[in-house]
Amino acid sequence: MQRLALAPPMHPLIALVNYDRQQISLSDAGKWFMLDFYKITFKRTFQGSVKYGPGSYDFKEGGMAFLGPGQVVQMSGDQNDYEGYALYFHPDLLAHYPLAQGIKQYGFFDYTVAEALFLSAKEKQVIVTVFEAIGLELENSIDQFSNDVLVAQLELLFNHSNRFYNRQFQTRTPTHHELIAKMNAWIYDQLDNGEKLINGLPSPQDIAAYLNVSQRYLSDMLRSMTGMTTQQHIHLALIEKAKTLLNQTDLNVAEIAYQLGFEHPQSFNKLFKQRTNSTPVQFRRDRQGGN
Repeated sequence: MQRLALAPPMHPLIALVNYDRQQISLSDAGKWFMLDFYKITFKRTFQGSVKYGPGSYDFKEGGMAFLGPGQVVQMSGDQNDYEGYALYFHPDLLAHYPLAQGIKQYGFFDYTVAEALFLSAKEKQVIVTVFEAIGLELENSIDQFSNDVLVAQLELLFNHSNRFYNRQFQTRTPTHHELIAKMNAWIYDQLDNGEKLINGLPSPQDIAAYLNVSQRYLSDMLRSMTGMTTQQHIHLALIEKAKTLLNQTDLNVAEIAYQLGFEHPQSFNKLFKQRTNSTPVQFRRDRQGGN
């Protein structure tokens, strides 16, 4: 708050800034700093960007961006960038509440700048209502119920955001289907090229890096659209490739396991059995008519 030359917060662990009502100091514009708190930015119809990490979030349509402790941000030098709301809260506010652990289920705090939440007009109004309720609570004198109310309001905000992100996954179907197709093509390319598996199987981190998305966003999007995580998609492709090798080559099970990037054949056997209810040897025998 000091960097923006704002008045001290009314609560030591949470602050809500309504940029429409407060003038911001830009004396630290351009400087980078690491957050030790959570920050949620909400814009209504603003045209501008908020920079953090390696990129920036374009707010042309209005929406929300979520930052967690440990993320690196850059203070913008454009006065027009400060519009709407910014909510700051310290992790200590959640101490002694189930939300201290429950916040980990809200993946959007780990999303990258390009994965912000775009909101419809109705959704914006829902979010504004929650922010206004938080603002009203912060205007009250702190008492033994203050943190209970504020934490409950935060959880309501997170749940609405979670719902709206799930809607975004569904309504941006063409973009996400293209992303899934690109992911599957890359996975099968890795499995078709033994040299690429020298260092082991492709990981969710590898796939997210290739697609230039955050690992958490990719997993949440896949779960919403396909019911499977990134790791499950890897395993699905792996089993299909294994079936092809069992059906069309004379490689033994150990050779297939090594070709698919497994360090130990036992790990391959275990995964194959989990996914097909059959061992690789049984699968090959069944396909060959039991001979």
